[in-house]
Amino acid sequence: MERALKAEAALRALHRKLADFRPRGYGPAVTPPPVVSGVFLLGQAPGPHEAKLGRPFAWTAGKTLFRWLEQATGSGEAAVRDAFYISAVARGFPGKAKGGGDRVPTPAEIERWRPFIVGELDILRPRLVVPIGRLAIGEVLGARPLAEVIGRAFEVTWHGHAVEVIPLPHPSGASTWFKVEPGRTLLAEALQLLGRHPEVRRALQGAR
Repeated sequence: MERALKAEAALRALHRKLADFRPRGYGPAVTPPPVVSGVFLLGQAPGPHEAKLGRPFAWTAGKTLFRWLEQATGSGEAAVRDAFYISAVARGFPGKAKGGGDRVPTPAEIERWRPFIVGELDILRPRLVVPIGRLAIGEVLGARPLAEVIGRAFEVTWHGHAVEVIPLPHPSGASTWFKVEPGRTLLAEALQLLGRHPEVRRALQGAR
């Protein structure tokens, strides 16, 4: 209990630093509640709706993601938000791309945001990392085709921490990868891995 309270206080302090950090062209940082958890979700960046609501995965892609997680765990969105920590490669909305859609953070921008991820990892020391989408997967496992990583579990050292990794595709409505084969089957396999993972069960039980 004492460790959890210290970790929560450290997360709140880190979030205050995040609130003061706003790279050029970005909106304000979007941070989750300071959930002390061994499960660490990593997205790409908040979209415009998340920026307005101040909550990660708060719009269409979030609805899909939490539907997947409910399929995997049997727990709804509120329970998952209480049990898992939600981070992102970039914490502010990067703006719209010229051709439409949300702009993808550049490598230089990702580098500027990265110390906050490292700080979160140092505080939480998660045992399971779930990168969501190509950009987040690339941050953890390196750039690889989705068909090579979805539906599999990996053991890696990430920023000095030994973690297990179960990647998910991005739940964007603009993506068709998880709606057709082999994506549909591989997504189902990934969700089965998540549902069976002891850290997922431990986090959900601890949040009750």
